Amino acid sequence: MSKIRRLNVALAQHGYAIHIGSGALAGSLAKDALQGRKLCVLTDSHVAALHLPALLSGLGLTQEQVLVLDAGEASKSWMTAERVLDWMLAQKLARDAVLIAFGGGVIGDLAGFCAAIYQRGIAFVQVPTTLLAMVDSSVGGKTGVNHARGKNLIGAFHQPRAVIADLDLLKTLPRRELSAGAAEVIKYGMLGDAAFFRELETGAIDRLMALDAETSATVVERCCALKAKFVAEDEFETNGQRALLNLGHTFGHAVETYTGYTQWLHGEAVGLGLAMAADLSARLGWISAGDSARCTALVARAGLLIKPPAGMKPENFRCLMAGDKKVAAGQLRFVLLRQLGDAVLTADFDDRKLSETLAHFCA
Repeated sequence: MSKIRRLNVALAQHGYAIHIGSGALAGSLAKDALQGRKLCVLTDSHVAALHLPALLSGLGLTQEQVLVLDAGEASKSWMTAERVLDWMLAQKLARDAVLIAFGGGVIGDLAGFCAAIYQRGIAFVQVPTTLLAMVDSSVGGKTGVNHARGKNLIGAFHQPRAVIADLDLLKTLPRRELSAGAAEVIKYGMLGDAAFFRELETGAIDRLMALDAETSATVVERCCALKAKFVAEDEFETNGQRALLNLGHTFGHAVETYTGYTQWLHGEAVGLGLAMAADLSARLGWISAGDSARCTALVARAGLLIKPPAGMKPENFRCLMAGDKKVAAGQLRFVLLRQLGDAVLTADFDDRKLSETLAHFCA
């Protein structure tokens, strides 16, 4: 087992540690984080087939303490949440129990949401199994389910008790899932760390996609550290700082909703959204056309699509973005770039430029 890196998410209440490294789930680390409480596990069919026996053995749990859901974004629904809550009640979980989210972003968001509303809140632990979940969704306490009218419209803030990112779990990820996670990695460079963006451009993205051990550990740590900073500054997204983490998501969520959460992975939609946000920023004159092209090129280099789904038109984007959570006082707001590494949440933009961006990508 390699050295485990540890980061602290410093919050006024309910701060916690992120453990990062190969073998992070082994031995007493996971047990220490759970501190002997009654445990149960929520996972999906893909993860269960690959990794569940090792988790159960390490924690001394039985199959009866596990609920396995269908893999995929379609499981992130209110109907599935009701099923999970019924199962938790059947397990007779008390308020001192711990729910373990063992999976990617769908399982993490769903488990966290159910933990938040079960008996007005029980503890849960994030054990992310995808790159996207390790660098982004497992940290920060945003939980929820999707609705036919939009992504993540039903949810709650509920911080995990701990995050345990075992990099060995990435070895079984399909290439497509790695690409989806890379989108969130690129996002962090674009919105808050220009030096990190340059490192990705100059080879780190390729080493990450090849799962180079040192690169993977460093990338996960840097992304988690940046997210922890934004979360500590704005835990409940009230002052606009945390909303910057949604760079690319307004466009991306529209794609996911348009396709019914069945065709595009979340990270794939975010990757397209990053290219669209960079393009709009350039059309507004905030960044150069060259920097916008760099963003699009890096997204494509990670194996992500830079065109919307076939048949998706500008009016589809506008209709679906009107229901975005960042809409305030009836105004659509975007996270855009003032320069690479510096983002802003704004409703002050020329709508004609938005039309140009939509027309360009939907052509």
